Amino acid sequence: MIMDRIEHIKTHFEEEAEIFDKTILKLIPHYSEMIDALVSSIPFDHGEPVSVIDLGCGTGTVARKIKDVFPNAKISCLDIAENMINLAQKKLGGCADCYVGDFYNFEFDKKYDVAVSSLALHHLENDDDKKLFYRKIYDALNDNGVFYNADVVLGSSGILQDLYLAKWKAFMNRSVSLEEIENKWMTNYRTEDRPARLMNHFNWLRDIGFGDVDVVWKYYNFAVYGGCKK
Repeated sequence: MIMDRIEHIKTHFEEEAEIFDKTILKLIPHYSEMIDALVSSIPFDHGEPVSVIDLGCGTGTVARKIKDVFPNAKISCLDIAENMINLAQKKLGGCADCYVGDFYNFEFDKKYDVAVSSLALHHLENDDDKKLFYRKIYDALNDNGVFYNADVVLGSSGILQDLYLAKWKAFMNRSVSLEEIENKWMTNYRTEDRPARLMNHFNWLRDIGFGDVDVVWKYYNFAVYGGCKK
């Protein structure tokens, strides 16, 4: 059942890779600001040759931004969709190691200074899967390495969650019809996404061993958060 859903997600992103960069600006509130917050949180000198892995890299937007800010960075990219990886390679000018694979089967084969992800880890099926992958990320980081995630989250109560969804739909409705929102994007959200409460993410990261866990940026149901391997 889980792998059927993952295959569905893969097909979705394979089909929409070419229009992804334009579509995401219509669907994700303040997307550019969110990505800037993630990259700005990386606590290394800009000239350092930091090793970075982008988990669920999509078309390479985050990796490209990191490379622009850290020109000596050594970047690896992982995505489930081959079409996304191909676009990421073009966006990065071939200066990254790229892998096609899913979070369930991917095994880190080296250590990194930085692990990032954006709008991807919420596809993991349940809380245990998320905690397990956080552990794998932690083990793959060098000492004082950092992990930051930009992702969709749940509200801590039903009232907050209703507010989050209302604000999200209102943003999308600036450029997308209500019919498309309900019949396509909210259907995809219910079918493909398995977000968790932000406070849960904090607790899981701390339990695994991350320090300095914090939220860097937040807009209702979207947040940038992470911590440091102590």
